[in-house]
Amino acid sequence: MDWLDGGRSDGHRSDHRTTGGSRPVLDLGALTSGFVTGLREGVEAALIVAIVLAYLARTGNRRFFGQVFVGTGTAVAVSLLVGIAIFVTVRELSDPYEQLLEAGTMLVATGVVTWMLFWMRRQAASVKGELQHAVDRALAAGSVLALVALVFTSVIREGIEAALFLVGQASAAAASVTDGPLNVFLGAVIGLIVAAGLGVGFYHGSRRVNLGVFFRWTGIALVFIAAGLLSRAAHDLIEIGAINVGTGRVFDLSAILPDDGGSLLGFGGSFLHALIGYSATPEWTTLLVWLAYVVVVLALYLRPVAARPLPAPASPSTAHQS
Repeated sequence: MDWLDGGRSDGHRSDHRTTGGSRPVLDLGALTSGFVTGLREGVEAALIVAIVLAYLARTGNRRFFGQVFVGTGTAVAVSLLVGIAIFVTVRELSDPYEQLLEAGTMLVATGVVTWMLFWMRRQAASVKGELQHAVDRALAAGSVLALVALVFTSVIREGIEAALFLVGQASAAAASVTDGPLNVFLGAVIGLIVAAGLGVGFYHGSRRVNLGVFFRWTGIALVFIAAGLLSRAAHDLIEIGAINVGTGRVFDLSAILPDDGGSLLGFGGSFLHALIGYSATPEWTTLLVWLAYVVVVLALYLRPVAARPLPAPASPSTAHQS
């Protein structure tokens, strides 16, 4: 494992490691990627909460709203703490260990978001019925904690997914812009605020948002964002010498679309770099990894979903009405 003792010695040092603030503080690419992630995961969590609240209201169990909010708040807090703990741990290390853990974080984040996309694609049609059945079981248990636990476990899945993916994005952004992680976090917060507003609309029965179209297009956006994380993980592994295959430069587009943010074109390149992992000077491995991920995952994601039988609608629970 000589690559842990200093990485490459051929002078091919990263173009994208932070270099004392030479890049603009505001990185719209990082901001946008954080926004898309926060919006997508936030809407999924908001849908869960809205479905549970609407079902409780319809069955005369509004008095259990407090338990729903406790479960939701606890899940959000735990997700936030997990994300902060992972990010701080990564940033406390020094190279090459920092780059190694950053690469690992980005690989895990890519795996998580890929799994999430296909899980949601398969389960979307049955989520409402399954949640309503679960609420009935929680109420039948006669325990306050049962409903809290139901909401917590439902929301925490989205929260941990978001935390891991955002940490991966923040780690990648930190290598390019001093305030990159802050841009990712700010974008995620904006996305979550918008998602919360949409959640209120879902609860009140709004049909203004076509959820099928929303999830489809945000899913496509996440595929490109995840491809960027995967290629940057490969780049970091090349940097420290863990990957020694396909390390040659494919082309140099620095004169056409630089990714250093030093000009108007550079601003566009910087945006694409933070958003989807664009590099003006990619290695063969990073470029092929990016292309392979996008082609394979998009092809699988966009293919028609086989029809699944829906669960029988849950009958309104009356055992716990006042």
